[in-house]
Amino acid sequence: MSMQTGLVSITFRQLGVDDVLGVMRRAGLVAVEWGGDVHVPAGDVAAAKRTAQASADHGVRIVAYGSYYRTGEHDPGDFDDVLRTAVALGAPRIRIWAGSAGSADATPEQRERVTTDLRRITELAGRDGVEIAVEHHPNTLTDTLDSALALYAAVDHPGLRPYWQPRLGLDPAEAMDEVTALLPGLVTAHVFTWTADGARLPLADGAALWEPVLGTLRERGDAERYALLEFVPDDDPEALVRDAVTLREWLAGS
Repeated sequence: MSMQTGLVSITFRQLGVDDVLGVMRRAGLVAVEWGGDVHVPAGDVAAAKRTAQASADHGVRIVAYGSYYRTGEHDPGDFDDVLRTAVALGAPRIRIWAGSAGSADATPEQRERVTTDLRRITELAGRDGVEIAVEHHPNTLTDTLDSALALYAAVDHPGLRPYWQPRLGLDPAEAMDEVTALLPGLVTAHVFTWTADGARLPLADGAALWEPVLGTLRERGDAERYALLEFVPDDDPEALVRDAVTLREWLAGS
């Protein structure tokens, strides 16, 4: 098994699908998570099929559909469009968010709604051979490791996967603790470097965090995993090309 390098398409919301694929070719990236807000809107099956064909033509593997479905918050029927679009896209998993309240603020009723809906959509997606992946994000029930693990245990479904990305200000030791705790289910990391106050930096500036994290994921060897670049400085394609070089060097162990 190996780690594949790729892109979260919302990194370049200003570009069309073909232009995103062109930048990926220049950067040597082979996997993509297509976003559901601009590039492949939920319910637009025709756009999903066009994007699937364009990705195949460029030799790019679609590894996720990045939806903005928030469990326990949306009308339950909204997920039908998300799932239909992901299937048309050929995405093996759908990225969702765990509600809209942070773990410190969510009421027991809110947590139960999120849990129940997450279990529901995971079962629905599984009928089409699609997994559900949960974004680790502020102001959701995955904003801390303990809350995320409790949520996954409560849902208790083999089709549920954690995603991972570093929170602002997370130190390297905490990052390693989180990633280790999420294995073996963790298959995808969104890779970027920010300052503690949210300013975007070249990926290389995050070596102290990312080199051990990616080394752990690479060496695990029990599944194919994906390191998807996101949030490059100034939304600049040249920054992506530079960061992709850094990412490949880290994955090669150099």
